Order: sequence, then C-alpha cells, then structure tokens
Amino acid sequence: MNKKELEEKIIQNYQGEEKMMILVFAQWCINHNLDPEEIYLKAYPDQGKNISLQEALELTVPKDEAGDVPDQTLLGVLSMFGNDDLAFIVMEEIKKMKKDS
Repeated sequence: MNKKELEEKIIQNYQGEEKMMILVFAQWCINHNLDPEEIYLKAYPDQGKNISLQEALELTVPKDEAGDVPDQTLLGVLSMFGNDDLAFIVMEEIKKMKKDS
C-alpha cells in the first residue's frame, strides 16, 4: 500500500467513525425525547442543517427499540471528535434531566 492509498484509507476510517459518532448522538437524543437537530443547532447555530445528522436520523430506532446510550459514552465520543460545543449543550441537557427527575 503506497502513501496515497494509506492516507485515503485513514480518511475513510475517520469518516466512518465520525458517522458512528453522529448516530450515537442522534440515538441518545431520541432515547431522551430530544430533537437532535434542535440540540445540534444550539451548539452550532451558524451551520444550519447538517446532512450527516439527517442521514443518521434515518438510521435511528424508536426509543423503546433502542439500547441504552450512557451519557458518559456520548460525551466521550463527542470529545474524541472535538465536538466540545455540542458536548457542552449535551451536558446542559443532562443537568436539566437530572433536575427534573
């Protein structure tokens, strides 16, 4: 495998992992009766619609069919990809949920 092929493989792997991170975020929102697009826009108001998020939403399942997505797992995944603004908004939502329960 030459250098260019290796670089392309690394980019493809990163993009696949990024899509998984977006799916984890979207499913976490669904599991907590939150609108993923609304939460995303709170973190990134200038970005508008996120195509990757819309694609991920097509792959989510209803809350009663989904497995649990622990809060710390989501925060760790968001942090891994440098989505600090989104992680901050998610933490705010977690605080609200704990306060309301």
